Amino acid sequence: MSTAGSYYVYILASRHHGTIYIGVTNDVGARLELHRSGRGSRFVLKYKIFRLVHIEEFASPQEAIAREKQLKFWKRDWKIKLIEAENPDWNDLSGLI
Repeated sequence: MSTAGSYYVYILASRHHGTIYIGVTNDVGARLELHRSGRGSRFVLKYKIFRLVHIEEFASPQEAIAREKQLKFWKRDWKIKLIEAENPDWNDLSGLI
């Protein structure tokens, strides 16, 4: 999922209701590869947070960054509800990108 001029906020999880990581990128596939190879984030590597469970697309980096910051300040319960609204089983969505 890498449309020219698109930016994405994504949520990774270690497992169903596990540890959550929120990030922003303009190339989801490349960013996932960095995370999974251990070069994306020490936090992601330490807690093995590799499952893509939520993604949102934005037209500008400013919108995506603002949303990322908003989600990072949300309570955990709100994040879980957001994920489960479209992905109740916390399936890995990386196969769809």
